[in-house]
Amino acid sequence: MEKEIRIGRHVISESSPTFIVAEMSANHNMDFDRAVAILRAAKEAGADAVKIQTYTADTITLNCDAPCFQITQGTLWDGTTLYKLYQSAYTPWEWQPRLKEIAEGMGLEFFSSPFDPSSVDFLEEMGVPAYKIASFEITDIPLLKKIARLGKPVIIATGIARLADIELAVRTCREAGNEKVILLKCTSSYPAPYEDINLRTIPSMGDTFDCLTGLSDHSMGSAIAGAAVALGARVVEKHLTLKRADGGADAAFSMEPEEFKEMTDNIRKTELALGRVTYDLTPKQAREREHARSLFVAKDMKAGEVFTPENLRSVRPADGLHTMYYEELLGKKIRQDAKLGTPMSWDLVDFT
Repeated sequence: MEKEIRIGRHVISESSPTFIVAEMSANHNMDFDRAVAILRAAKEAGADAVKIQTYTADTITLNCDAPCFQITQGTLWDGTTLYKLYQSAYTPWEWQPRLKEIAEGMGLEFFSSPFDPSSVDFLEEMGVPAYKIASFEITDIPLLKKIARLGKPVIIATGIARLADIELAVRTCREAGNEKVILLKCTSSYPAPYEDINLRTIPSMGDTFDCLTGLSDHSMGSAIAGAAVALGARVVEKHLTLKRADGGADAAFSMEPEEFKEMTDNIRKTELALGRVTYDLTPKQAREREHARSLFVAKDMKAGEVFTPENLRSVRPADGLHTMYYEELLGKKIRQDAKLGTPMSWDLVDFT
């Protein structure tokens, strides 16, 4: 698949900086000014983009109290229904064009996860540069087809997907003529236990589906994001809130601004440290090599004395002969007087 994808002003490729996305989700707590403050916090924390979610309770589920609509899976939201949860968590659609305008004024990319055809149409009118497919929508093939046909980048989370689901989603995009697919490793637990994250899937997913990969991370802290980048993730998405104590549907597993900033800083450090494959020494390393071990006269010696383990030693620094010659020199004689600390050289060896 296409290995260079542009989202707004950002190019995502195997050699580009990681594209860091702050997920607002429900953390606005139904307060527009708080939503704007999250945008500002994302920018200050080093995010490249902010993502929201575009749905209403009626577009994502049914207003039904039947058992299958009850949340009972051992989540943060157990005890309510899907409809009631989404009623409290959605981002009002009338906010979204204005939030996009404000975000782009800050230099942030702004896009969304649509959850039904009407939300795709709405986002197209807004002119979003990309679409995110949430984990639970990876199996909505009609929705995927509609989005893929638009020709914009499609970022797909795989949190509840089996291998066959991912294959079908990628094939759906390809058959719609869209090669701009990025797959995100995701663990749909909130927060996600570290032992369930399985980051080694990231390079495997890239090889299997020949596409760029990333991480949608619901774990606590920033360690997992940095490790994902080291394994090849080119997109990292984390939930951002102003303060977890303020509450909200997603607050418990969201980052606060200073934590998000620490994560972005660590990702950028990881990118620098990954560097390239090289066995060359930097100038500083070359200077440090001067303190490597080599062979030295370890006792005052007179001409004709035999080299032994007591008077010939491998020590720091590196001014003498290489240590590979140690056994060859043992038993040979020194050709001239030499004091303790004399770097060993072939001129000191009597070969007669």
